[in-house]
Amino acid sequence: MKKIVVIGGVAGGASAAARIRRLDEQANIVMFEKGPHVSFSNCSLPYHLSGIVENSNRLVLMNPESFEAKYNIDARVESEVVKINRADKTVTVKNLATNETYDESYDELILSPGASPIVPKLAGVDLPHVFTVRNVVDIERLQQAIVEKEAKNIAVIGGGFIGVEVAENLRLAGRGVTLVEFAPQILTPFDDDMVQILHKEMVDHGVELIVNDGLAKITETSIALNSGKEVEADIVVLAIGVRPETTLASEASLTIGETGAIKVNQFYQTSDRHIYAVGDAIEVYHRIMHKPTRLALAGPAQRQARAVADHIYGIPTTNKGVIGSSSIQVFDYAAAATGLNERTAKQMGLNVDAVYIIAPDKVSLMPSSNVLHFKLIYEVPTGCIVGAQAIGKGNADKRVDVIATLITMNGTIEDLKELELSYSPMFSTAKDVVNLAALVATNIMQGRFKQVRVSDVRDLVEQGAVIIDVREENEFAAGHVKGAKNIPLSQFRERMDEIPKDVPVYVHCRSAQRSYNAVMALENSGYDHVFNISGSFLGISLYEYYKDQKENREPIVTTYNFK
Repeated sequence: MKKIVVIGGVAGGASAAARIRRLDEQANIVMFEKGPHVSFSNCSLPYHLSGIVENSNRLVLMNPESFEAKYNIDARVESEVVKINRADKTVTVKNLATNETYDESYDELILSPGASPIVPKLAGVDLPHVFTVRNVVDIERLQQAIVEKEAKNIAVIGGGFIGVEVAENLRLAGRGVTLVEFAPQILTPFDDDMVQILHKEMVDHGVELIVNDGLAKITETSIALNSGKEVEADIVVLAIGVRPETTLASEASLTIGETGAIKVNQFYQTSDRHIYAVGDAIEVYHRIMHKPTRLALAGPAQRQARAVADHIYGIPTTNKGVIGSSSIQVFDYAAAATGLNERTAKQMGLNVDAVYIIAPDKVSLMPSSNVLHFKLIYEVPTGCIVGAQAIGKGNADKRVDVIATLITMNGTIEDLKELELSYSPMFSTAKDVVNLAALVATNIMQGRFKQVRVSDVRDLVEQGAVIIDVREENEFAAGHVKGAKNIPLSQFRERMDEIPKDVPVYVHCRSAQRSYNAVMALENSGYDHVFNISGSFLGISLYEYYKDQKENREPIVTTYNFK
């Protein structure tokens, strides 16, 4: 009879224990968790702050009694493993309720200690109104403090997924919220041209968003930033990031990888073949970057847990690495990303290009149709897809999941172009936005037309470039790029002689579809230096808006247009 000891619950540890029980009814399985809850929905924690998850007890998925009754697993909470004794194949456990310690033997040991919130060494971080969010106890303490203090102003430090979700849910609860991010943007899986949509969404919903600035100190009533700016704060939530919990592993002389997380092989064995590790504490192999990375996501942790259980029982496993797929709701918008963004791919030295498509998420006749912003990143000249991002009020996650599947299958833009997807006017368009992106990408890679990005337009305006707006006259009158000439597509062929042939010409419409037709008409009429502005006027407005407000700069459009 095997004896399996699991350190840590939640997605990694609890999933491994449950899988082992399904494989072996006779195994002796003991699971230790130093907190009071062995299995909880940590990804759902922020939603308790808004009341979406009204009762915090619902965040707890399984208690020790349930593990015993349903799985015959001995789950011991408030039990901290303080030492791994590799030579004896035992762990030393401290009962936090009694302060007693004892040793527990194992045949195989699974580490799933997770990651802990980063707390910077700054003045005021130990004040009682400063919180982090890691488990159910944390979120209950935070919510209790907010209610007791009747907090009106809350500062959230960090614009990653947890920080954004905490800020959003606090705002939904009617609190005044300031979100501070040291980097130039929130949510780093998204590129600069895409994330501006989310910046605007947060500002539109009343969040005071501060980027490119960091926390300097915390006082009883405020926070001070590196810029010297002070922000009132009754409560401060630190969501700067997490670091893998490696203390136990390090003290047991297990190998720590180059990322600072526990190093494992393809079977998730540590440097001790009888000790496995899964979840946020380990480093994993990134299949696109071809190097170790860290990935604190529940889905990969559960797959790792299953692989560990299978390997213990001799079941063949396949480790394909990770690509990093994620999604988030930001007020009225859904946002999702997979693989590498364009910025990271280029930093790695990959030769990539990208297309930015704005298209309806379903047939525009349908009352629930909305615009979907979609960016596809692919390698040149192979056409291999390396990443995608989608943002919209509809099913952004569905589109990104399609791309995640293609990346996993080593798919190309040609594969995506021909991909047959289900269609109904209520769910999509006959050519879904992902197919459209592939069509545009193949046209660009084959040299059929050229493009510039929305991020390039300000420089073009300041240089006095020839910019042609092919929207109709009423659209142009409602707002346009300064210095642009309006030649509607409906009049385009009759007025083509108004466009010079001896200088580069940049064409746009609302979303780059009409302007694409104009660009092709020009190219087929002897124009050599014609560029379609990817994202067009809608993309330009969204890209420029937040930057203009925060940098107090002169807009390059007469009026922003977001519809």
